[in-house]
Amino acid sequence: MNDISRLFQAFVAPAIFFSATSLLVLSINVRLMGIVSRLRQYVHAKYDAAKSGRDQEADAYTAQIQSIEHRAELMRRCFLYTLVALGGTIAACLLLGLGLYWNNAALLAVIVFVAAMVCLLAATWYYIREVTLALSSVRDEARDARFMDLGAPPEIRWDSPQ
Repeated sequence: MNDISRLFQAFVAPAIFFSATSLLVLSINVRLMGIVSRLRQYVHAKYDAAKSGRDQEADAYTAQIQSIEHRAELMRRCFLYTLVALGGTIAACLLLGLGLYWNNAALLAVIVFVAAMVCLLAATWYYIREVTLALSSVRDEARDARFMDLGAPPEIRWDSPQ
């Protein structure tokens, strides 16, 4: 009976990190989806501008697309490191349980857990970098005179029969 209570105690700390990391994954996923959606919108608007011969407008979209692609890459790395941290936390939980019966597994669990936390720290760093850049696209757009004459924001046009 003592081993079972120790097993549950061993699972509690990593389980808390698992829950917190899962919430972070959800947040990152929503943010990444928003960035990708905006990127697709600008790619379509750039294509439309280039096809219509509005070269200056297409160039303005090109600059914004590069900025948004950079932010998307930061979020992709953040997402990847967070998922690795989540997997490491799960592995640490399993190794802690196995550590009750095999002493080397407990040591391995500590190493895996520390590596997972380092990945989570790296993910947090990428998230912070993306958040600090979040308004840069809007500020650049506001300063760019090529965007001031466009009228309505770019819309994605779906080819549909009329």
